[in-house]
Amino acid sequence: MAASSNAEETQLQDMEEEDAGMAEKKMESDEEEEGMGIDNSDDEEDDSSEDEKENEAEIQRLEEQLSINAFDYNCHVDLIKLLKHEGELFRLRKARQKMSELFPLTEEIWLDWLKDEIRLTEEEPNREKVYELFERAVKDYICPDIWLEYAQYSIGGMGSPGGIDRVRSIFERAVTAVGLHMTKGQTVWEAYREFENAILSTVQPPPGRIPSREEQELLNAQLERIHTLFRRQLAVPLMDMEATYAEYEEWSEHGVPEMVIHQYKKALQQMEKRRSFEESLLVAEPPKLAEYQAYIDFELKEGDPARIQITFERTLAENCLVPDMWAKCTTYLDRQLKVKDLVLSTHERAVRNCPWTMGLWKSYLQALERNGADHQTVSDVFEKALNAGFIQATDYVEIWQAYLDYLRRRVDFSKESSKELEELRGAFSRSLEYMKQDVEERFGESGDPSCIIMQIWARIEALHCKNIQKARELWDSIMTKGNAKYANMWLEYYNLERSYGDPVHCRKALHRAVQCTSDYPEHVSEVLLTFERVEGSLEDWDVAVQKTETRLNRINEQRAKEAEKEANMARQDEDRTDQRRKTKTDKKASKKAFQKGTRAGEKRKGDHNDNQDEWTDFAAKRHRGNGNQTTEESMETETGLFGRNAPPGSKKAQQGVAAAAQKQNDDRPELRNDNCSVFISNLAYTLEEPEAKLRTLFETCGPITQVRPVFSNKGSFKGYGYVQFESPVSVPEALKLDRREVEGRPMFVSPCVDKNKNPDFKVFKYNTSMEKEKIFISGLPFSCTKEQLEEMCKGHGTIKDVRLVTYRSGKPKGLAYVEFADEAQASQAVLKMDGMDVMGNKISVSISNPPRRNMMDKPGSNRPSTDAIPRQVHGSRGRGRTQLSLLPRSLHRQSGPPSKVENGTAPEQVNAAGETKPLSNSDFARMLLSK
Repeated sequence: MAASSNAEETQLQDMEEEDAGMAEKKMESDEEEEGMGIDNSDDEEDDSSEDEKENEAEIQRLEEQLSINAFDYNCHVDLIKLLKHEGELFRLRKARQKMSELFPLTEEIWLDWLKDEIRLTEEEPNREKVYELFERAVKDYICPDIWLEYAQYSIGGMGSPGGIDRVRSIFERAVTAVGLHMTKGQTVWEAYREFENAILSTVQPPPGRIPSREEQELLNAQLERIHTLFRRQLAVPLMDMEATYAEYEEWSEHGVPEMVIHQYKKALQQMEKRRSFEESLLVAEPPKLAEYQAYIDFELKEGDPARIQITFERTLAENCLVPDMWAKCTTYLDRQLKVKDLVLSTHERAVRNCPWTMGLWKSYLQALERNGADHQTVSDVFEKALNAGFIQATDYVEIWQAYLDYLRRRVDFSKESSKELEELRGAFSRSLEYMKQDVEERFGESGDPSCIIMQIWARIEALHCKNIQKARELWDSIMTKGNAKYANMWLEYYNLERSYGDPVHCRKALHRAVQCTSDYPEHVSEVLLTFERVEGSLEDWDVAVQKTETRLNRINEQRAKEAEKEANMARQDEDRTDQRRKTKTDKKASKKAFQKGTRAGEKRKGDHNDNQDEWTDFAAKRHRGNGNQTTEESMETETGLFGRNAPPGSKKAQQGVAAAAQKQNDDRPELRNDNCSVFISNLAYTLEEPEAKLRTLFETCGPITQVRPVFSNKGSFKGYGYVQFESPVSVPEALKLDRREVEGRPMFVSPCVDKNKNPDFKVFKYNTSMEKEKIFISGLPFSCTKEQLEEMCKGHGTIKDVRLVTYRSGKPKGLAYVEFADEAQASQAVLKMDGMDVMGNKISVSISNPPRRNMMDKPGSNRPSTDAIPRQVHGSRGRGRTQLSLLPRSLHRQSGPPSKVENGTAPEQVNAAGETKPLSNSDFARMLLSK
């Protein structure tokens, strides 16, 4: 590590010197420009200065953000792009270096870095630094373009001692790594042959001169190299290999040998088998995961290890953030190839790409042990795993278990005491402390409620170390952590005592179990009595019977009290429901009687009442047309002063009706235009001066003709109304104010449409299909704000929009939608955020796929409902919570009347008026019990 640190310091010093040299050259160039009379305008200088200040501020912001969270991948990328734009060479190198230490770099980032370094290190002593950089680049991913760039760069140093051998070595490694790549491998083979042809031209004698013996030997050897390259390439299935065969025919003086033709035809057949897979990859959109998976399955059936490996590598290059693909690749290498260097390097790349995936770290630890890695290496990898940032508490329990298993396998238990045994015990103690201090504080849970780690430790102490007293102490700790109420925990302890303890402690454990167990006390009691039948005396039997009977009687009394309490609560709920139903029925009856009396006592006046009826119909249609209002509200007028709940025959009420009607006619405009109006709803009933408030809110959208808030019969505001503009152009601007918060509630703004004339009109404006660039988050704490959520998500990509889902009252539902710039960023956010802990809540994150709103099932819909309507096909998010039916199957009403009572389906009760009587709680209970 120290040598590496010194090397990095030396490299940074060299970078500073190069930067200083470039700065001097730039100053000299500037002086020359001044001497030549070049003069830039003040405006350009000012603009350039402003841009530099803005870019410098952004660079500092990104560097500060990375100092806080070094694992912000997108922040690294943005910083590198900005530093490259500014020409900050030293800081650019440092930024690239830091990023490469934490993440594997993509092919594009590596090529940019390598090309920059190649331009700046033309001197021979500096070529070794570029070679080292290439060696790091080819380890991240198997990329043909990087290998090709590496080989071409090495050709520039072939004049140095051993340069030709070095070029050939790099080309050989390149064709081994990517020569099997069906679409890009051919370019590496051709570059290799071009290099050897160039060497051939240097060893050929001039025309007309007979070469010496040594020259002829060199010439023959070079010709054989080129022949060998042709033969090797033609034996590999590659796209457009027919052109290579034609080139070989033209180049070879003696024709193509039969053996080469045979191998070529065989490779051509293999290429044809794979052509369909390659063509599907060409037309597929990234990340092409399904196409690559089909390709891998094909190669696994074919069974060629080299082709299987190259197909995996091509898949991982485009799907580097898919943990399952890394797991499949490493599993294949572990079980089939078993090449140590290849296996361990792939495991290392897997955890660097997906450090949040515990399973990859666990497999890495096991691979290190399987391939004989030293203990320090395994321990270092385990420490890195603890700092990887797993997304759930149970991940830390599993990684600790894997490491403890490794340490246990190192111990020689034949010795009473050893360094390995002490290290194992220390690791167990440290794991328990880590769970308590780190995991519980971060996730709010231990991740190991059943104390599996402590159970394993106890068994090891009892079985291998013969230390039953330590095992008992550990089990006492397990029981004090909330496990004493579970019968299975006591039975585990009892089995441990039966195997390694004595009857006295077995009896003690079972007695404690009878007293503490709350889930299955009968089972524990039976185990105790069985034990006493086999082991105990008559006195022991009597004590056991007395304890079990006393405990079971107490349990039965508690169960009876709980059952009685639940029955009382059910009766109270039923009584409250009946009372509400009775009150509602009485109100409806009084309202009908009043309306009947009002119609009988009134004499219609032509103009006055005709206008009034027209306005009433207008308001009623509005209310029926908007799904936010109830049916009872839809029967009122906009002023709401038409005798609702007034006593029948009340003179005062009739006077109020007449006065309100007169005022309605006085204020009524000559023409109401739906095209220029919007409907406003979900406003607070306590909103003061709603007309003035609405006018203030919407006056920015355009000139307003009038504002019509709706009031109840008592004169209180009902939370909805209408705004009419002078021009239809103002309506789209007004609709943009939908969901604007007004006094703590989201205001709903929708077009003013009569749904009786437009039954298919839908106000819901959000998409109901899969939105690949948008993620859906559930399980958020209610206190989470939009700003906090945006801060949480911005590290995974560029955020275009954040929307918190709320109830109509404005209270949050714990749900949100976050839209990213593209679907790749959204996918990365899902992988990294799903299961994350946010203020003590474990959130779920998935690609947005909202369920379709079925207008047939919508309450208040005028259209008939039928079982023939197909239900929604659930998307990638599965069945949404709002799609669950909370009604038992036995209570689902059938579309047609049942012919008889069968399987708990009771006939519907009908009252004297011919109306279906609603079922009570007791009816539901009887129907459930009948099942």
